[in-house]
Amino acid sequence: MGNLNAVNHFWLLSLFVPFPPPHPTPPTHTLTHSHTFPSPHRQLHQLSNSSGADGAEGSQLLEGCPGQTFQVSLLLSHLLAAPAYTSDVLLQPYLSSWDELVKFMDALGPMVGLISKEIESKTSIIRQLALLAEENPEAELGPDIHSINSGSTEVGTKKDLGASQHTGAYHSVRSMIWVELNRGVVDFHHQTDSGCRTLLRLHRALLWLQLFLEKLAETPVAGRLRSPSELCREAYQSTLANHHTWFVRRAAELAFIAMPERGFFFRLVCVQNQDELSTVLNRVVRAIGEVYNRTQRALEENGMLDLP
Repeated sequence: MGNLNAVNHFWLLSLFVPFPPPHPTPPTHTLTHSHTFPSPHRQLHQLSNSSGADGAEGSQLLEGCPGQTFQVSLLLSHLLAAPAYTSDVLLQPYLSSWDELVKFMDALGPMVGLISKEIESKTSIIRQLALLAEENPEAELGPDIHSINSGSTEVGTKKDLGASQHTGAYHSVRSMIWVELNRGVVDFHHQTDSGCRTLLRLHRALLWLQLFLEKLAETPVAGRLRSPSELCREAYQSTLANHHTWFVRRAAELAFIAMPERGFFFRLVCVQNQDELSTVLNRVVRAIGEVYNRTQRALEENGMLDLP
């Protein structure tokens, strides 16, 4: 048992970062989620999305699940609120999505819940950077805001310009990238405590969860439903494992053995069977996909997919 605890401790420190893990010095400010970004005008369970990623279902409500800390309805609401303008992602609902995903991971037990601690440390880094930028006027966006949404159409760029002139440096993914590049805090050869580098680690983890939920939603035409443990391990091997050492990969595989059985996920999102689970999870997977693809494009356009 002592050896297993040591493995868990090492995994917690290094699961979402290349080996060896960085040791950033966290800012001394105390920050609560509600004071980092402007409060969005939304109802928590009202699902709407300007990008249309959720199709005709985007305007439908997803009911809360009584008795559960994790609420899939809130997760979907935050995900649908994140896409903005023509090619951007708002950081406040993006990080709120991660808050709910952390609850999802915590619900899966202490072994899988170890991952959530690393996630929380990274969302805290971006929130702290947002607060610091808010306290320093020089961190605000300048007149070259057009470059933030360089992938937008001309009409979309004008809309983005008007919307972004009254926001902070860490209002969105593209505004953060633009500001950090111009302030020289992103290093393409050495590890830094930049928001862009932290976002990349969250971005990789989001792909893992998207693939896991997609596999969990699958209903085979013939044959048995595979165990969540097997599906989570397979999703990990296709995503995060590509960025980890052999030791970290082995530690992760051991942790996935403790994954709950499928019936647990029915109860977690208040459904009765696999068909209902598939309906709910497929909506979440589509919403994650829209956020992931927009973030991927923004990072790729700026050569940030391999930040050390």
